[in-house]
Amino acid sequence: MTVTVDWSLEEVEEVEDLDAIVTYIVKDSRFYAKAVANKILTVAKELSEQPYIGRVVPEIGNKQIRERFVYSYRLIYQINESNILVVAIIHGKRLLEINEHF
Repeated sequence: MTVTVDWSLEEVEEVEDLDAIVTYIVKDSRFYAKAVANKILTVAKELSEQPYIGRVVPEIGNKQIRERFVYSYRLIYQINESNILVVAIIHGKRLLEINEHF
């Protein structure tokens, strides 16, 4: 199964989340900020080949909404027939607000 990976068009929060992550990390290290951003983007891109590799998001329990951990961050995505939709990138210790993204 190879499909495209898209970033949510309704809300650009996930892109803002990635920017916020990079902005936070860059205060300590430009190198690690770039490494984290690149890894998140790489993992998102790889979802097109194996979308079901991520675990079901426990707070939601829907088999179509999954997550991959990238360092300390949760890359949350929805599997659709025609695409994979990245819906959020949040720190693993932050609570997922279901109304916020779903």
